[in-house]
Amino acid sequence: MNATPGDRPPPSTARAIRATRATAVPRPWIHPATPLQVDVLLDGLAHPGRGLHTEQLHWHWHGPLDTERFARAWQTVTGQEAVLRTGLAEPAAGAPPRFAVHAYAAPLITHHGPGGTAPRAWEALLATERMREFDLTRPGPLRIALLGGPDDGTRVLLTYHRALLDPVGVRRLLGSFHRAYAADGPPRGGERRPDLRDHLRWVGAQDPAPAREFWTWAAPPAGSTTLPALDRGPTHQSGHGRTSQRLTPAEAGRLRAWAALLGAAESTALHAAWALLLYRAGSDGAPGAVPVAFSAAVSGRMIPLEGAGQLPGPLGNALPVAVDVHPGATVAVLLGELAGRAVDLAAYEWVSPGQIRGWAPGSPRTESVLAFLPPEGAGRNAPPPGADPAEVAGALTGMPVAVTARHDHDGGLTLTAVHDRTRITDGDAAELLWQTALLLRRLPLEAGPDTTVAEALVPLHGAPSPRVAPDPAPAVRELRPAAAAGAGPVCLIRPPGAAEDCYDRLAERHRGTRALLTCAPDPDAVLAALAPALAAGEPVAVGGYPGARTLAHEAARRVAAYGWSPPPVLVAGSDRALARALAGASQRGSSGS
Repeated sequence: MNATPGDRPPPSTARAIRATRATAVPRPWIHPATPLQVDVLLDGLAHPGRGLHTEQLHWHWHGPLDTERFARAWQTVTGQEAVLRTGLAEPAAGAPPRFAVHAYAAPLITHHGPGGTAPRAWEALLATERMREFDLTRPGPLRIALLGGPDDGTRVLLTYHRALLDPVGVRRLLGSFHRAYAADGPPRGGERRPDLRDHLRWVGAQDPAPAREFWTWAAPPAGSTTLPALDRGPTHQSGHGRTSQRLTPAEAGRLRAWAALLGAAESTALHAAWALLLYRAGSDGAPGAVPVAFSAAVSGRMIPLEGAGQLPGPLGNALPVAVDVHPGATVAVLLGELAGRAVDLAAYEWVSPGQIRGWAPGSPRTESVLAFLPPEGAGRNAPPPGADPAEVAGALTGMPVAVTARHDHDGGLTLTAVHDRTRITDGDAAELLWQTALLLRRLPLEAGPDTTVAEALVPLHGAPSPRVAPDPAPAVRELRPAAAAGAGPVCLIRPPGAAEDCYDRLAERHRGTRALLTCAPDPDAVLAALAPALAAGEPVAVGGYPGARTLAHEAARRVAAYGWSPPPVLVAGSDRALARALAGASQRGSSGS
């Protein structure tokens, strides 16, 4: 139908409509979190304020740095890489976390004062940036800090969150930055493809049945030794520590040649040394086989998706490796079994540890992770003149021990262990890494095709066994289980100073379907209590007597900050009133304070 003059808007209105269309911001592209991203978010939620899953890359820029050109280059990379414009989307009721890819975002660059070569200033910046939490609801999982000035050069620090980036992905971004800085011009081409959205579609198209079948038997069996250390009491230490060992270029070359002669890679040799230490801790002098388990870091990019090898994103993974170690078996057989496990893992790099625990519910969690970082290439990814190669700061994984191996610039092999000092003291961690390095030095010299596991451990005779404190159980009590599957729990927070059994009588009055948990007035305990239900997609609620109101609201805010719908807060001043609120929450599925 043709419009008449009376149907047309007046000129002023038409101009306003055109201006609105010209300046309107495109709606972000929303996608659900991958299972691996959900694992990372849950871990950060249950362990707030510890710097977990926040990792760093840094280098020294000698001489003057053109900061404007530096910022332009990072803006170019941000425009081309969707992951740098991604943040958590608004939580949706009853839905797992989702991410939003925005059309525009600016790089987060902070300039600090001079003193880039001063060790104290640099160490303080590393620690401060690691512990400063990311606001995952805003786009930008990467922060850039510059420390220094024209006289002493500039230290450049990249801090990123594992919910959206991993070490391999950040290296890819750094190569893009180097090219953009060298060009110092308008960006060439558009967005990178494939990107995380393509990876998500690929993962969504996979049939989980073969993976589920594989992991039901490949997951670590109950009773596996998961730490190469004996039990001890509390460490009376806190925070995280780091310790290092180094194999010389000659020692690293012998290790590489020895592993290749037995049909294995260097990374498999590291796995074998760790398995020997796990066996030593778990055998207790018994003659039989000992099941041992650890996690192995994988890139997540060995998948049949074209371009996946260059894809920045949270693809890096740590998958469990389980093997039986028998003292009479040869080291060559152990290497062969571990090499076979590595091939098996390559087919399932996209599976998350949370999925594996769901498929094998009786399987214990691994307590150590091993990573072998490949050497970085040069060429198109080489740093610009005046910039040193980037170095990795050890990551805090949430496990008691994480060991990373990487080649030095001259061919040596550096082993770095990051340990949880509440579980392992600095001295025990140093002893553990020293024993690992000793095995990697001695095996190529002494372990032939017929050398047994027991014989390979002879160099450690007389060496002390490292000790580890037990994992402290969360201060959570179950007052009553759920009356219906999937009903979810209500976590009742004890007010400060209240008795541990202050909610016991309430459990007798409760007639709703939800489980009742009670925990100490501690944020970590509250969030740890909620995490399993959030992982299972069950509804949760928090509350208690009025003295717990502030902490309950803070827990609800924290849950929303990690992408889940904020749980209802149920607060009442008496057992009877609180029982009515709980019953109403069970009937409606949600409620408010």
